[in-house]
Amino acid sequence: MNILVCVNQVPDTTEIKIDPVKHTLIREGVPSIVNPFDACALELAVRLKEKEGGNVYVVSMGPAQAKNALKECLSVGADQAFLVTDRAFGGSDTLATSYILSRAIGAIEKKTGGKIDVIFCGKQAIDGDTAQVGPEIAEHLDLPHATLATAVEMRDGKLRVTVDTDEGYDILEMAVPALVTVTKTTFDPRRPSIKGKMMANRAVITEITNEDPDMDCDQTRLGLKGSPTKVKKTFTPNQTKNGVLIQGETDVDSAVKLAAVLSAARII
Repeated sequence: MNILVCVNQVPDTTEIKIDPVKHTLIREGVPSIVNPFDACALELAVRLKEKEGGNVYVVSMGPAQAKNALKECLSVGADQAFLVTDRAFGGSDTLATSYILSRAIGAIEKKTGGKIDVIFCGKQAIDGDTAQVGPEIAEHLDLPHATLATAVEMRDGKLRVTVDTDEGYDILEMAVPALVTVTKTTFDPRRPSIKGKMMANRAVITEITNEDPDMDCDQTRLGLKGSPTKVKKTFTPNQTKNGVLIQGETDVDSAVKLAAVLSAARII
């Protein structure tokens, strides 16, 4: 099997910095990590490879520093990494990003000489929380897709996906090629070994740019100009604390006092 994991590098900080002119995240110089949901997606991909055989490719779109995240992925089981990077891609919203990645996936297939059977994405990035890029990639590529997966396996030539729901879980079957977005799994992603880190540090990461002949992008769909989502203003909301401590001699007294306060406020 040929498996591809889309990986996003996100800020490892609660102090998010916004470009005051472009209204986009400032990533240069900010400590970063692999998006946790993408790490779960990679773990599922590696487990599927270990059971079915094949290759796991990882791809990330971003500046040069995203190579650090890709090397981390290589150290825990990915076989080859690709960085999609170009100034023309800067400022892309989720629609433009998913379009660029869909073109990059086609380019990766040409470079590796094989069709991708399963694409994995984290359910969302913790810095944006839109959960849009994965399903949008599937739509660009006209692929069946499932979201909020916690487990996957191949059975009788089909991809069997366990997906999280409010009531428990559903089990879906899809023909491949397909795309799956992954939520928090019941097991933690594996940690890199010393040998894995050494191999990752020596690995060559292939860069894919806008000029790459395998991309063949519609230039009107890239970057800020190709992004229908426009941010008009960014600001940090004022944080106010207006808590009320309700305490009685017993739990019952506290509950009675709480009910009285809620009733007076016409909440109940």
